[in-house]
Amino acid sequence: MAMGVVSLGLLLLMLLQPQALALTSNGGRLQDFLRLPSDNADSRKRWALLIAGSSGWDNYRHQADVCHAYQIVKNAGLKDENIVVMMYDDIANNPSNPQKGVIINQPNGKNVYVGVPKDYTGKDVNKNNFLAVLLGNKTAVIGGSGKVISSGPNDHIFVFYSDHGNPGVLYMPSGERLTANELAQALNKKHDARAYMGLVMYVEASYSGSMFEGLLPTNNGVYAMTASNATENSWATYCPGSPNQPPPGYNTCLGDLFSVSWMEDTDANHPGETLAQQYEAVKKRTTTSHVMQYGDLDLTSQTLGNYY
Repeated sequence: MAMGVVSLGLLLLMLLQPQALALTSNGGRLQDFLRLPSDNADSRKRWALLIAGSSGWDNYRHQADVCHAYQIVKNAGLKDENIVVMMYDDIANNPSNPQKGVIINQPNGKNVYVGVPKDYTGKDVNKNNFLAVLLGNKTAVIGGSGKVISSGPNDHIFVFYSDHGNPGVLYMPSGERLTANELAQALNKKHDARAYMGLVMYVEASYSGSMFEGLLPTNNGVYAMTASNATENSWATYCPGSPNQPPPGYNTCLGDLFSVSWMEDTDANHPGETLAQQYEAVKKRTTTSHVMQYGDLDLTSQTLGNYY
């Protein structure tokens, strides 16, 4: 019986050898050919971490951006168990809101607040919880739903942040600001833990390029697109008095130009669109700042559907 098994194994190796050689000679990867069953597409998950770093009616646009992003990842098929939303949640029912319980991200747009999970709200939206959620560290989370990005080596992660920034920092509605070094260290830890196959991060903030410039490696499977370079502001859109102004009763901006650019591009549903193609589309539309990309640019050949 043992000899029969060995003979069968040798026969299979002989039959498969030409295909394996063909893969390697044509630029394929042998590890992909020999991929274990646990590594197949069925075992992969998509995760999303969406955070608005501000509070208050004047900052309406940041939570509107995040709610819109939730609708996008949800419509893309991500499960709520794999989506973490962090937002102060003081906008939808704010006394200044002309449409109670409604958040829009564009003039006469749909209500993007519908169905949004309240994973972390109020003072639970802070730097420490954000880092714990990103790293999948449930024991470090204080308050909130306790949901974290419990990703594995075959998974794809999308992170979106919207708020204000300054050189080397991103704001939070509670507690200390997130520094560029802290973010870089967290991403390195996530990489060392083999907790993703690819990680994409979009950052809407002034000086957002300073969070990655000179800090994000080009070979660790993390790709970042930012609303501005390291030395300039990013800007709001759909503001009162602008050509595309909000409906009557709104005295605040509905969105941020970089954010609505990538989201409305995604909403347009271009089949097979890649991260590289979206970068070019967003860069073209975002005329008030310089949209930048950092990190592992090899990921830009992947389609949006790998992440959202």
